[in-house]
Amino acid sequence: MDKLTIGLVLPDVLGTYGDDGNALVLRQRARMRGLKAEILPIKLNEPVPDSLDIYTLGGGEDTAQILAAEHLIADGGLSRAAAAGHPVLAICAGLQVLGESFRASGRIVDGVGLIDATTAGMQERAIGEVASTPTGTGITAELTEPLTGFENHMGATILGPAAQPLGEITRGVGNADTNATADLRDGAMQRTAEGAVQGNVIATYMHGPALARNPQLADLLLAKAMGITLAELEPLDIPAVTQLRAERLRRS
Repeated sequence: MDKLTIGLVLPDVLGTYGDDGNALVLRQRARMRGLKAEILPIKLNEPVPDSLDIYTLGGGEDTAQILAAEHLIADGGLSRAAAAGHPVLAICAGLQVLGESFRASGRIVDGVGLIDATTAGMQERAIGEVASTPTGTGITAELTEPLTGFENHMGATILGPAAQPLGEITRGVGNADTNATADLRDGAMQRTAEGAVQGNVIATYMHGPALARNPQLADLLLAKAMGITLAELEPLDIPAVTQLRAERLRRS
């Protein structure tokens, strides 16, 4: 691969919480390895190319989520890309939009259906540091380092059998609270879940941006886009990133 193209999907409606930074992290870590890398912003009502190397989606409010879901369903490009094996990273509202359904503006809205998940509302906002141990499921099998971020949401996301958690919570709320899972047979497992993994889609409630705080996760996405293993990717030694990560993990 001589060039990497990162799709920044709907930054005009899913760019509320600085999650555009994930695309910047991917581009910079690729360039530091001598790879040509560019970001392609894809705005609302623009077609989503289905042949980019990586796709990132960020967070947004209710109206923005509805607009994003309607566009991505009608366009179909992101779904075709995921089906073709291109890695997708979805953050917070992006996670909800890629699920089967989510609640927004007082109603249930159809999602894109790339993740077997439904999202309802929580009684209290989950806000603060969130940390988890990676489950190592599916595409994330090579992840070994703790995951850390900042959550700010009121979505209670319940995973269906086709999706697995990205991480097992060690701090924070993650996908769901006690009230959301009280009647579920696997409610205890759901209450420890953070994020989701299904096929080539990795989704999480971690802001931060997530990839700035979790460089191993960023490198995993790069490796998958390049068709190599994480172990084959040239390591990077960036003291500032190591220091930031150590500080955040101490707080977790």
